[in-house]
Amino acid sequence: MTKCYARVTLVAMYVARVPNRQSPPAILLRESFRESGKVKNHTLANLSHWPEEKVDALSRVLKGLPPKFALEETFEITRSLPHGHVAAVLGTLRSLGVEEIIDPSPSRQRDLVTAMVVAQVIDPCSKLACSRGLGEQTASSSLGEVLGLQTCDEDDLYEAMDWLYRRQDRIEAALAARHLKDGTLVLYDVSSAAFEGKTCPLGAIGHPKDGVRGRLQIVYGLLANPDGVPVAISVFEGNTGDPKTVADQVKKLKERFAISHICLVGDRGMLTKARLRDDVIPAQLDYITALRAPEIKALVEIGALQLGLFDERDLFEISHPDYPKERLVACRNPLLAEERTRKREALLLATQGELQKIASACTRARQPLRGKDKIALRVGRVVNRYKMAKHFQVEIKEDSLTFLRKEAQIAAEAALDGIYVLRTSLGGEAASTTQVVSSYKALSGVERVFRGFNTDLDIRPIRHRTAERVRTHVFLRMLSYYVSWHMENRLAPILFRDADHQAAEAARTSPVAPARRSHSALQKISSKRAADGLPVHSFKSLLADLGTICLNKIKPIDPGLPSFTVITTPTVVQHRALTLLKVSLRLGLL
Repeated sequence: MTKCYARVTLVAMYVARVPNRQSPPAILLRESFRESGKVKNHTLANLSHWPEEKVDALSRVLKGLPPKFALEETFEITRSLPHGHVAAVLGTLRSLGVEEIIDPSPSRQRDLVTAMVVAQVIDPCSKLACSRGLGEQTASSSLGEVLGLQTCDEDDLYEAMDWLYRRQDRIEAALAARHLKDGTLVLYDVSSAAFEGKTCPLGAIGHPKDGVRGRLQIVYGLLANPDGVPVAISVFEGNTGDPKTVADQVKKLKERFAISHICLVGDRGMLTKARLRDDVIPAQLDYITALRAPEIKALVEIGALQLGLFDERDLFEISHPDYPKERLVACRNPLLAEERTRKREALLLATQGELQKIASACTRARQPLRGKDKIALRVGRVVNRYKMAKHFQVEIKEDSLTFLRKEAQIAAEAALDGIYVLRTSLGGEAASTTQVVSSYKALSGVERVFRGFNTDLDIRPIRHRTAERVRTHVFLRMLSYYVSWHMENRLAPILFRDADHQAAEAARTSPVAPARRSHSALQKISSKRAADGLPVHSFKSLLADLGTICLNKIKPIDPGLPSFTVITTPTVVQHRALTLLKVSLRLGLL
């Protein structure tokens, strides 16, 4: 007897979903095979009771595909810290060598000072808020982890401030050696900041320059190079006048910085005749400053300054025996003249309107204003508010007020609108007429620093109790501005800034004329796009954008696998910013 055996070939195993009328489909594990040339199926198990995820995983395995795991069930993101802005600021600070300038030897104190400088650029805040932003459980960014400061508190920051205070002189000397050379110009200006509290001996009522009246304040003076890079800063009592701060700066330049040939540039309210006579000239410093309005008026009256020359040019040199061994450079800015004329007329009209109200009050039928003293008191309030008393002739009687404009005096003052006269001890071989004007106008760079202090870096509020910590607080702001100044210059192509300074300077017809933006800068402003088509930012908005790059801490569910970190992939704009700054997102992270 002959036996015949069917030939069976196993084809595959698979998961089948069989419709089941009104019920859910049956999920079956089957094998498919070929028998005697025919394909047959055999059910191995009913998987209808399995969860869908398990069925799907088995189906992928049977198809030869890798298992499809749910990442949220495999890994856990334990922390996500804003990191990009930290990398940008800290990376720039390190590329500038600021850590080594603060102290050549690495230490926890140096790291704490570095953290305060970086935090001040990113998000100005109190020392308590700063310490919490560094903490492991309360971190607001990756700064604490990058610097290894997750366990610090506000007392540690205060101790670091005391440590920094003892090193300020050496740090400023290092910055001066880097940015000030023999024969260079040194810009100097003074500002003020409102002060919180009543215990610090530096706090005093003075003339506010930050617009905050009636509160204690401090006065601080800043030395900068011609580009506006801050080099040194001093803090004075709040009632210190600008001229009285000059002697301290002269001593700093000559003795601490050991610069033999210096030209100090300061405004007319600071480098007065007395300060030049008593402080600057004895120290053998050159200087560039300006004459006050009465001194300019005197030169016009004696014919030394002929206004008719301004019909042909906007600057020229003159000399006078009252200013021996000095050059006087007379300048006229027509735009400044228009602005001063407009402002004066607005103040005159406002004063006239208020005086007319008082005069009407003297003649009204019901409860008229009476008495010389009462009328004079109200008049005084008006003229003190608008500072226009010199331009009105006022007559006060017991029951009336009459006033007239002094038109001749107003016209004489208007003739000097837009005119300023610079005085310098520099000879023609050391600085041309154009260079003298450009050097004086460079003071606007220091004014930009003060605006950065009072707005971008929030020097206020100042709540420290001791003079040393108030001085260190201001010094920290200067170091922060030093870093942000360099960052803004590197990032200029993608900021609302003029990156083509040479073209902008070439567009000016005269050093007296207002500065103009280059064509590329005007295009950025109008299109809101950079030359490469990327969106243009302000410095603060770009930092905020960089802050969306996060340092993500990943922990596997499997305890046998190690934890790791993943940094968000930068966008095109973020990558461009980091490239311009020449910094890395890793910053030494493992």
